[in-house]
Amino acid sequence: MAESGTRKVLWTIVLIVVAAVAAWVWVGRFQESQGSEMPVDIVFITNASDAFSEIAAAGAEDSAKRLNANVRVIMPKEGLDDQNKFIRELLEQDDVDGVAISPIDPSRQSVLLKRIAEKTYLVTHDSDAPYSERLCYIGTDNYKAGQKCAQLVKEAMPDGGSLMIFIGSVDQDNARLRRQGFIDELLGRPKNPQGFDVPDQPLAGGGYTILGTMVDDHNMDRARENAAKALVEHPDLGCMVGMFGYNSPLCLSALKEAGKAGQVQLVAFDEHEDTLQGILDGEVYATLVQDPYQFGYQSVRILARMARGDETVLPLTGSLYFDVLPIRLDDVEPLKTKLSNKLRSREAR
Repeated sequence: MAESGTRKVLWTIVLIVVAAVAAWVWVGRFQESQGSEMPVDIVFITNASDAFSEIAAAGAEDSAKRLNANVRVIMPKEGLDDQNKFIRELLEQDDVDGVAISPIDPSRQSVLLKRIAEKTYLVTHDSDAPYSERLCYIGTDNYKAGQKCAQLVKEAMPDGGSLMIFIGSVDQDNARLRRQGFIDELLGRPKNPQGFDVPDQPLAGGGYTILGTMVDDHNMDRARENAAKALVEHPDLGCMVGMFGYNSPLCLSALKEAGKAGQVQLVAFDEHEDTLQGILDGEVYATLVQDPYQFGYQSVRILARMARGDETVLPLTGSLYFDVLPIRLDDVEPLKTKLSNKLRSREAR
């Protein structure tokens, strides 16, 4: 009986210890989870103030709402200098837990971006800066996107012809890759993401002639002038290719003023409402849409989780890619409904 009583006492002690340890672990995890829910402060910077950026901002704000984060959206209206001004302001602040940026000129901004990366968590979205010590890039594989754009031009002009490229920059990473992928694919060249053809050099191959690349530096007036100038200087122009979201609507406007809408092919990027209406009206052949909503959503998600100590959130390859989709006539209305649903929450704020 004495031995049996001793065993009971020992088992009781064991159970008490196990219960105490379990309670301690549970309390610790509860406290940790409670701490992880403390708000974090994220800054989301676009490379322009346009419709594309509005969709990205909606994604960033929805993500912040679901992750108990505060997000400040910054949309530069005056290009590189304006964006750099905001970056310098951030360097003076100590209460930022993470920054997501679409750099306008990554090579010229490398010092500023590295300083941000030293100060807080940094990711790039839409346009990359691979030498900035950022944690990862969230966006499109822009070389492949350029190739897909070239395939649309081949559909629109199966017999070949002349065309002009319109773009905001050839310095920022997404623009350079997009343009180069387009050129290599259209002219039947080997794949070369590291290549670079100078903008003012005519290029030919496979029955197509690229007359040049007209760069506007994110200046809307210059982009509008470029489109009008191309039509005057090249009366036999067969196709206009707008590689930034605002380029195609401005090209379409120039075509209408010149009485050539529907006569000169127009291939676009992104989902500007004028571009989509142009497809419905038969004045734009097609557009390629990215997923700016996810660029914003995933940027905030990754930064918020990193700020809370979860490094498993980072993509193993260093990039989180989202595919681009061609939008033709039958695809327009479903896309417009989808965009309306995504933007509704931002408009209500």
